[in-house]
Amino acid sequence: MTKTTMIMLSAMYENGGNTTHRFLDGHPELFVYPFESQLGNDRSPDYLTSLFPFKYRWPDFPISGTPEEYYELFFDEEMKVRLRVPHVSKFRDAKMDLPEADRKKAFVAALKGKKLTRGAIVEAFFEATFAAWTDYPKSGREHCYVGYSPIIGVDSEKILTDYPNSHVIHVVRNPYSAFADTSKRPFPLSLYRYSMTWSVMQLYATTFASRFPDRLHILRFEDLVADPRGSMEKLAKKLGIAFSDTMLYASWGGARLKEVYPWGTIRTPTPEANMATLRELTAEQRAEIKSITLPMLKEFGYLDL
Repeated sequence: MTKTTMIMLSAMYENGGNTTHRFLDGHPELFVYPFESQLGNDRSPDYLTSLFPFKYRWPDFPISGTPEEYYELFFDEEMKVRLRVPHVSKFRDAKMDLPEADRKKAFVAALKGKKLTRGAIVEAFFEATFAAWTDYPKSGREHCYVGYSPIIGVDSEKILTDYPNSHVIHVVRNPYSAFADTSKRPFPLSLYRYSMTWSVMQLYATTFASRFPDRLHILRFEDLVADPRGSMEKLAKKLGIAFSDTMLYASWGGARLKEVYPWGTIRTPTPEANMATLRELTAEQRAEIKSITLPMLKEFGYLDL
C-alpha cells in the first residue's frame, strides 16, 4: 500500500481541531506541525473570501515567483511570531530550537530543480520546518506531514488533488459548546454569524466526504473525548498508519500536556467539560443556534442536546 504523505486537519473554530492535532503529535510515523499551519495568502480571492480568512485557506502562488518569495507568502502567523518575537508568542514556553534562517534556506533547497507546483511548494514548507527543527523528537520512521488550519476543509478538493496520497480529517463539535467557547475570545463572532458559518463548514465537509469517501474523514469531537482509543484506532486504519498509544492524549513533542490550552480554547477534552461548556449558554441562545443549524444538527446527531 502506498504510504500517506500529507494529512490536513480541518475544523470550524472551537470544534476540536487543535485537540485532535495534539492527539496526533508524537506519533512515530508523523511529522506534526507544531501550531496552526496557516498556509494561506491573499493571492487567490474567491466566493468564500468574505466568509473565511485567507490565512486559513489552501494557498496559491504566482507562476513568476521565486522560492524566496514563496516562503514569505505563507501567512504562518503562529510559527513566525514564535520564531521572530518569542517573548510575545502565546507559545513562548513551548521549547523548540528552530532558527528561521535555516528553515528558509532549507525551503529554497527543497525546491531546487523541482517544477514549482503548488503541491511542491507546500510540501517544501513542511519539509523545511522539520529539517531546521533540531530538537524535534524524530523516530526515523516518519513518512507523512500533518498540518492543521481551521476551516481548510472547504478546500479539500484542492488538497486531495494536489496530493494523491493525502487525507483530510474534519473535526466537528456541537455548535452550542463551540459557540460558548468562541464567545470567550476577545473579538468573537456574533451568534448568528458563528452558527451560520458552522453550518456552511459542515455542509462542505459532508459534501467532500461523499465525493472522497476514502480520503476525507469526519470525526466528531464528542466521540473522540468519549472513546479516544476506539476513535483513534478507527482513524489510524483509515489513514494507513499504525495505531500508537500517543494518539490517546494531547502532547507537545511527545510529552503529555496537562491541558490543550494555549493551542486552543478547549482546555480539558472530556465529555463532562464539553457538556459543562454547553450549559454556559442561556435557553434563548441555544434555541437561536438550533433554529440556524437544524439541518446539520440532524446530520451529526446533535438534535437532542
